[in-house]
Order: sequence, then C-alpha cells, then structure tokens
Amino acid sequence: MSVPRTSPVVIGPRLGIALLLAIATTFGSNHVAARVAFEHGASVTTAVAVRASFTALFVLALARLQGISLALPRARLTRAAGVGALLALQSYCLFAAVARIPVALALLSFYTFPMLLALLSWATGGERPARRALLAMPIALAGLVLALDVLGKTGDIASRWTEIGAGVGFALAAAFSFALVFLLTTRWLKEVDGRVRTFYTTAVAAVLVTAAGAAAGSFALPHDPTGWLGLAALTVLYGSAITSLFVLLPRLGAVSNSVVLSFEPIAVLFIAWVILGQTVNALQAAGAFVVIGAIAFLGTGRR
Repeated sequence: MSVPRTSPVVIGPRLGIALLLAIATTFGSNHVAARVAFEHGASVTTAVAVRASFTALFVLALARLQGISLALPRARLTRAAGVGALLALQSYCLFAAVARIPVALALLSFYTFPMLLALLSWATGGERPARRALLAMPIALAGLVLALDVLGKTGDIASRWTEIGAGVGFALAAAFSFALVFLLTTRWLKEVDGRVRTFYTTAVAAVLVTAAGAAAGSFALPHDPTGWLGLAALTVLYGSAITSLFVLLPRLGAVSNSVVLSFEPIAVLFIAWVILGQTVNALQAAGAFVVIGAIAFLGTGRR
C-alpha cells in the first residue's frame, strides 16, 4: 500500500515575511563578511571560487536529502552551463564591487537588475514594460544618484567618479549579468527544479572561476585569522541563506519574496556600519530608501 504524500505546511504571510527578511539579512551579511576577507588579504577570485564550490555542495546535499534527481537532458545541461558562466561573471563582478566601494552602495547599484531584466525581456521579444515599471525606473535611478553621492564633498563629479567609478561599474556589470541569468533561466530552465538549477549553475561557476584564477594566478588567501573568519563566514552565510530559501519557498503563501528580499541593501547599511565602520550621510540613506521603494513598487505589480 502506497503512503500518500503530504503537502508542505503553508507558512502565513507575517511569518513568511519575517523569515524572508532574516534570509535577506543573511545574504547581505555574506557581502559584509566578504569585505572583511578582502581587507585581510583574500582575493576576489578566492572568495568567488570558495563560495560557489561550497554552495554547490550545500545544494547537492539538500537535493540528495530530499530525494531530488539531478538528471537532466543534454540540451538542458548545456543551457545550465551557459547560465553558470553568466553566474560566474556576476559573482566576480559583484565581489569586485564590494572590494572597492562601501558594501551598501555596491548592493544598491546591483539592485538595478530588476529594471535591466524588464528592459532586456522587452528587447528580446517579451512584453513592453508596464506603466508601473516605466514610472519606477527613473525614480530608482534618481535614488541611486543620491545614494552614490555623485558630487561628493567637493562638488566635483570627476573626482567622485574616480573614487567610486570602478566599483559602481563592476556592480552594474553584475546587475546586467544577473538580469541575463534570470532571463535565460526563465526561458531555458523554467521547468527544472530550483535546487537542480542552482547545483549545476553554481558548480559550473565554481569550475570556471577556479580554472580562470589558476591560469591568471589571481588566488590569494587571507593573511590573518580575521581574514579566514571572513572567508568562512561569507561561505556559510550564503550557503545557509540559499538553502533556507529553497526550504522556505514551497511553504510560502501569498508573499512577494522578490520584494521582501530587496531589503538586503537596507540591512547592509546597518551591518556595514557596525562591523566595517562604513557610514553614509542622510541624503545617501534617503536615496537608498528611494531605490528600494521603487524596486518594491516595481515588484508588486501585476504579473
């Protein structure tokens, strides 16, 4: 006699939002831990390779524990590898941004990816962005200008851009790459279980970054215990957050997870201040809330 399968217990909206906020904070903490590792000798390549490798192992263990088959047709494996290559680029660019500018500013710049995704989808044959999106985009960009404090203390844009330009450029490149990851995942791998997708894409990212790092000689390990603690923390925090997200998502009711998870940059504003001493002025903080508010407005639209 077969035993009927029970559906996962649905978590109520209030508890679901609280748990997602905790996961968003954990994701943000992984970037703060990465900055600690960078300041104590670890290279961006090392951090990306270690995090991707252990994340793939985390998700593999989760899939095995839950009895999820990893088998995929060859065509989907090839597409997953392509998405994994983009994920490797996104991870490297975002960590490169975190290494160069305040963590919260790097993440705020990165969180332009929902707008880039809407535009990329439209440019590649998708629907025209809704009026809500067209309204949210310029508001978010205006907030980003405030958050980045493009005039700086001296009012000299050129001087300020010399200070933050490389980091912002890497963050925007990460946003563009991540938008492509979302677009291609939706079109190529939509029917694949999220744990299986994540395993293959992160495993490919780990292999590519490790190979590229070895070829370029860009691996560098932390030079003191604080750096090793940062490297270990970024790995455990990210792996814990993404594993928790996969466990939680099937149990959520009517909770907009994409909107709640955009709380990450706001959480980082506080965490980076406490741990790294990175501060922003009142105008930058206001700009940060404008960006996140615009993204939340975009994410709550009808789909």
